[in-house]
Amino acid sequence: MSLNIGFVSTRFAGTDGVSLESAKWAEILWESRHVSHWYAGELDRDPNFSLLVPEAFFNHEDNVWINDRIWGQTRRDPEVSKRIHLMASYLKGTLYEFVEMYGIDILIAENALTIPMHVPLGVALTEFLAETQMPCIAHHHDFSWERIRFSITNITDFLELAFPPRLPNIIHTVINQAAQEQLCWRRGVPSILTPNVIDFKNPPPPMDDFASDARYELGLSDDDLFFLQPTRIVPRKGIEHAIKLVEMLDDPRCKLVISHAAGDEGFEYVNMLHELAHESKVDLRIVADRVADLRGTTEDGKKIYTLWDLYPHADFVTYPSIYEGFGNALLEAVYFRKPTLINRYDIFARDIEPKGFQFPMMEGYVRRSLVKQVRELLDNPELRKQQTDHNYLTAQKFFSYEVLRRKLNAIIANLIVE
Repeated sequence: MSLNIGFVSTRFAGTDGVSLESAKWAEILWESRHVSHWYAGELDRDPNFSLLVPEAFFNHEDNVWINDRIWGQTRRDPEVSKRIHLMASYLKGTLYEFVEMYGIDILIAENALTIPMHVPLGVALTEFLAETQMPCIAHHHDFSWERIRFSITNITDFLELAFPPRLPNIIHTVINQAAQEQLCWRRGVPSILTPNVIDFKNPPPPMDDFASDARYELGLSDDDLFFLQPTRIVPRKGIEHAIKLVEMLDDPRCKLVISHAAGDEGFEYVNMLHELAHESKVDLRIVADRVADLRGTTEDGKKIYTLWDLYPHADFVTYPSIYEGFGNALLEAVYFRKPTLINRYDIFARDIEPKGFQFPMMEGYVRRSLVKQVRELLDNPELRKQQTDHNYLTAQKFFSYEVLRRKLNAIIANLIVE
């Protein structure tokens, strides 16, 4: 039976985890002829299957006004409550419109009932689900209790109501074991573990002409060793450890390239990284102006690449994150068969490492023995191939589309039966 699936979030655009994983879910659902439709405040999906509601975007001015008054303080002004309810009422109406427009059978709430970046949308969605009893999958990526900035607030009542709600028509899914345990402990809500995935059954396509010159366009020569840090520049990415690794390798051929920009959490961290690289004599390059979600050209005619255009050129990937909800960039490095440095962040240690992956691993700092492992991988092509092939096959077993397909089919069957 073909179903109309309605994905709901604040944004489906770009390369954030929610946008990427929801697209994978839609691809897998289409194999069973389930048609996906999209509701969000920012969209890059097919407009013929979408409803764009600007007020649903977390950076909409009305929502920013609310957020400025609910975090970091404990008393709530009555006007804030009024604005939340008014905005929620409007958004609930657009959800009714979306469901009627496309004949939606099942909603998938992508983080909209998880992290309270848009409180009115969460309230609207909760009230809509309570009123209609429509079957819903709540796909949780980041809970409020996982972020320090949400720890002091004056909207505890709304968090209890909608982040996430406890309704019988919702099946909750999470991306790691820690979230599963915390959701049960904090809310008394059971959930299904659905890890992030990549289509490991189909290896990356061969490098095409557009991407073939990416290394040279970024100023690297054939002799250089391209260390790729495929993340945004925020403190939890632990990029100072990547700088330390390159410093201790003490090889002028090593170039550390960061693919994405700073700005989400200020610029103090990136300034610190520049100073640290200068003091350590590490060649650090931030190429965010040459990397985007889609290929293109700059105003002066230079190519703009995607992150996936860079992976084939990399000699080594650094991923020394202090915290991750899962680790999409790690799976991507495995997908492109690249040796990768890992800092044993909690989710990796619990959900990924036990599967049997082989990585050079650190625990909070770069040891000389770790540097030796990295050097051996760089110098020994046979060892490098053995390790990356092993990781690819391991990921294919545990983090492939096949794993997600089985889980989604079971979840939908359960929802339809009910």
